[in-house]
Amino acid sequence: MTASTNSSVKKLIEALKLPGLDHSIGDVGRVTAVEGNDSSMRASVELGFPADGVNARWQDFIEDAVKAETDASEVEVTLTSSITAHGVQRNLKPLAEVRNVIAVSSGKGGVGKSTVAVNLALALASDGASVGLLDADIYGPSQPHMVGLVGERPTTTDGKSMAPMDALGLQVMSIGFLIDPDEPMVWRGPMVTSALNQLLGQTTWRDLDYLIVDMPPGTGDIQLTLSQQVPVSGAVVVTTPQDIAAIDARKGLAMFRKVAIPVLGVIENMSTHICTACGHEEAIFGAGGADAMVRDFKVELLGKLPLDSRIREQADSGNPTVASDPDSSAAEAFRSAARRMAAALAMQGKDYSARFPKIVVE
Repeated sequence: MTASTNSSVKKLIEALKLPGLDHSIGDVGRVTAVEGNDSSMRASVELGFPADGVNARWQDFIEDAVKAETDASEVEVTLTSSITAHGVQRNLKPLAEVRNVIAVSSGKGGVGKSTVAVNLALALASDGASVGLLDADIYGPSQPHMVGLVGERPTTTDGKSMAPMDALGLQVMSIGFLIDPDEPMVWRGPMVTSALNQLLGQTTWRDLDYLIVDMPPGTGDIQLTLSQQVPVSGAVVVTTPQDIAAIDARKGLAMFRKVAIPVLGVIENMSTHICTACGHEEAIFGAGGADAMVRDFKVELLGKLPLDSRIREQADSGNPTVASDPDSSAAEAFRSAARRMAAALAMQGKDYSARFPKIVVE
């Protein structure tokens, strides 16, 4: 096989769109090697995001595509992942042992943001990534309950730093580990931002590819603190289909744009309900809210998640869907959204600090 043939096969592979993604291999990864002869060839592909759950299927897809376009009867593709750090603002130091911080946000409460956040974290972990989960919803921490750690307390060896809690393959930290579950957080904004900074800076995370941050709803102090003081790699906005939720979600998306944090995409939660008795599918909360956001803001729709009572029951029991029922269609919807989110991050430049403005609150 000639060098020109190798080059053409490399371009062929780079142009392929992997099943479930809207982007080509060249967009989200790279072809590191192509070699062989007219009848047999090997190729190595490196993705910028984890994909253990679909690795074998995607390898077969690439091999079949190459066979269809060449004379090679034997094609062997090796697919690997390399997760690098993205988006550290020029005036900030990266969090120790954390490559990427992804904020999961919503414009209003009640849209299932925390349930989505924990399942996205579990989905990334199931695909082979090292993942942490930070509960930044200081006023209403729910992650200790969702990962089955209610009443647990983090340990410290020096009185200054805390080890994250381990649950379901995740490293987890929350203000909920440090207070009584029934204690109300009657704090003003500066106290909240101080608490968030301590949770971020004093937690001894261990070699994380991703830190998923479960944000409080809205566009207030916590979001500004993240944009000014934390090296956020990207944000995901969660909404439900109805207009009221989408209106607030649009404000949240616009806020991230204003402070130059890349929006990786939108997730529509509780999209449709499928009756367990008859199979009838119904858009209980309406339709079109997320689609309009995607169209107007030119961002990606990462996924539409079902309205399913089992998702709520599994989260309430401390064993969310991706961990407790990995073969379900709901778990697959979370994994698909997580892959699209991680792929969108892989397409980001490694440094967007030049676009990062000075934020002035008037």
